[in-house]
Amino acid sequence: MTLTGNWSYPTAIRFGAGRIAELAEACAQAGINRPLLVTDKGLAPLPITGRALDILRAAGLEASVFSEVDPNPNEINLAAGVAAFNEGGHDGVIAFGGGSGLDLGKCVAFMAGQTRPVWDFEDIGDWWTRADASAIAPIIAVPTTAGTGSEVGRAGVLTNSGTHEKKIIFHPRMLPATVICDPDLTVGMPRAITAGTGLDAFAHCVEAFSSPHYHPMSQGIALEGMRLVIENLPRAYATPDDIEARAHLMSAAAMGATAFQKGLGAIHAMSHPVGAHFNTHHGTTNAVCMPAVLDFNAGAIRQRFDHAASYVGIAGGYDGFRAFVDRFNDSLGVPRGLSALGVSAAAIPDLVKGALKDPSCGGNPVALTEEALTGLFHAAL
Repeated sequence: MTLTGNWSYPTAIRFGAGRIAELAEACAQAGINRPLLVTDKGLAPLPITGRALDILRAAGLEASVFSEVDPNPNEINLAAGVAAFNEGGHDGVIAFGGGSGLDLGKCVAFMAGQTRPVWDFEDIGDWWTRADASAIAPIIAVPTTAGTGSEVGRAGVLTNSGTHEKKIIFHPRMLPATVICDPDLTVGMPRAITAGTGLDAFAHCVEAFSSPHYHPMSQGIALEGMRLVIENLPRAYATPDDIEARAHLMSAAAMGATAFQKGLGAIHAMSHPVGAHFNTHHGTTNAVCMPAVLDFNAGAIRQRFDHAASYVGIAGGYDGFRAFVDRFNDSLGVPRGLSALGVSAAAIPDLVKGALKDPSCGGNPVALTEEALTGLFHAAL
């Protein structure tokens, strides 16, 4: 193992129930006077969004809402968001919602002042240096789910609607200036979304912990993140207003996204093309793919999960952990295969092509070839 790495850790986070009340103060701190609140179509009319707008307007901030955000946001949504930002004379973005609202909001703030197409800033090599950093608007991130952790990330996931590929758009200044993590905002989530988002955080932690790259800080964060999800997701699923469980899941979501600086792997390499082609929920897709990937990686990760299992409350080392994943998914209503999400065997060749292009491949502890991914998709079907 080569003991080298490039490490970065998250931004300022205001964590705790009721802290949405500090939204206007966070905007002032970031120098935002005319925020564009970017959220998804489902959240836009809900009381939690109205409350956020009331807080801004009470402080004299001229806020507008952009909500033309699809569950897997694409360049069409982005173009509309950039137009709304520029036409409204906005000077910052409040990215508000789950992964779709957070990712698109960050991309709007990034692209509003750029002249090159968004695909020129894909997370490849030093492509991010092509951007005019001085033209990136400040971002406040307010997650309303506990899953993606995009609130502490320096990138946004965008689907190319023409090629059905998910692309990671990256720039260091896409990291929000401030994050407000208020678990009160997550209480109204439907059970299926609570499960899917929580399992997304779990997948981030599992894959980061499995990654072969050297990042001991992320390794420790991933381990504790797994424990928090295992202990608290069933509580939040059974009792939606359990604010303590909701708070721990918000922590786990941010921890998962911090930890995956160490790397993601086959779970995400598979779920990204599935989501792009079939518009599936990302966290749920991750959960469906996880059993097959754990089996595939077993030889490489068995020893580390033998050590980790007891810490997260599971007996039997790796084998106990692997059996637990099936029980966990079943208890949260996760389908047993991709076919239940609408994926067919006929789609596998295209999905394999997409997975091979995905940057998550590089973090898998076992090499991902065309043959290996074909077998994985069939196993997950």
